[in-house]
Amino acid sequence: MKLLIIRFSSIGDIVLTTPVIRALRQQLGAEVHYLTKQGFRGIVAANPHVAKVYTINNKVSEVMSALKEEKYDYVIDLHRNLRSAQVKWGLGARSYSFDKINWEKWLIVNLKANRLPDVHIVGRYLATVESLGVKNDGLGLDYFIPPEDEVSVGNLLATNVLAPQQEAPKYIAFVIGAAHNTKRLPTDKIISICRQVSMPVLLLGGPGEADEGTQIADAAGGQVLNMCGLFNLNQSASIVRQAYKVISHDTGLMHIAAAFGKSLLSVWGNTIPEFGMYPYYPEGVNRNTTFEVKGLSCRPCSKIGFQECPKGHFRCMRDISEEAIVRALQG
Repeated sequence: MKLLIIRFSSIGDIVLTTPVIRALRQQLGAEVHYLTKQGFRGIVAANPHVAKVYTINNKVSEVMSALKEEKYDYVIDLHRNLRSAQVKWGLGARSYSFDKINWEKWLIVNLKANRLPDVHIVGRYLATVESLGVKNDGLGLDYFIPPEDEVSVGNLLATNVLAPQQEAPKYIAFVIGAAHNTKRLPTDKIISICRQVSMPVLLLGGPGEADEGTQIADAAGGQVLNMCGLFNLNQSASIVRQAYKVISHDTGLMHIAAAFGKSLLSVWGNTIPEFGMYPYYPEGVNRNTTFEVKGLSCRPCSKIGFQECPKGHFRCMRDISEEAIVRALQG
C-alpha cells in the first residue's frame, strides 16, 4: 500500500501530523510519502517513517507529473484547501480529508459560542484515517533531528555566557517568536521574566525576532543569550531538546518541545487551547503548564492572530503574571 499525506504548512501543523505518519507506517506497513511546501521539507525529511518527500513552492503543477507516476492507493488530505483539492482531483486516487471545523471556530471567535469538539487536533487527524484500521498508539509526536543539525550547547554557553565546561548547565529555552504579535508576550514582560530567572536563558526565534532578541538580552543581563536568526529550525529544535525547561508562545517550537517530552510553559494570547492545538504528549503524560487570561469577553479574537490588539488594551497578554511564570521556570 502506498499513501500520500498532504500538509503544506506550517511548522506546528506538520509536527502534529507525525502520529498519523507513524501509525500508517507501523500499523499498516504502508509506504508513506509526504507533500508539503519547500520551506517546511526539513520537518519531515529525517523522519524514518516517510519514504519520500515531495515539495512545492507555489503551485501543485510543479509536482503533479511525478505524483501521478507514483500511482498512490490513497491520498490523506490533512490540509483541505484549494491546493490539496487540486492534488486529489489530479491523482484520482481514493482520498480521505481532514475536518477543519472552520464553522465551530467562526462561532467562538465571532459569537463566543463554544461548539468546539473536546478533541485534540491529533485525534481529528487520526480520525481521518480511522476507516483504514489505524488507531492512536498513544506515543505522542515525533521529531527527528539530522546529526549535522545537532548543536553543542555546552560549547555555545562556554563561548558566550559561562566559563568553559564539558557539559551544558541547566538552561531555559525561551521561544520569543510567533507568527502574529497578538500571540506574543510584550517585550518588556519578556525582559522582566528573564531578569528574574537565575539560570541561563537562550532566546529562540527567526530572523524577524533578531532585533527584539538583542534588545531583550541587552536589557536582561549577561545570562541571556540571543540565538534568534542564528540557527535553522532543526538546530533550534536541538537547543529545545537539551533545555531544562521551555517557555513558548503558541507556535511551532512549542509542539516540537512537546515531541521531545519537555517540561513546557505555554503562553497564550488571542488564541485558545480549546482550538485543539495545545501541547500534545504521549498518553498519560502532561508536562505542560498553560498561562492564559480567562474570562476576557474579546478572547479569542481570531483563530490565527493580528499584528496588534483590535481593542487596543492587549489584556490577553498584558494581564499574564510574570511572577507566576518565573516560579514555574525555577521550580
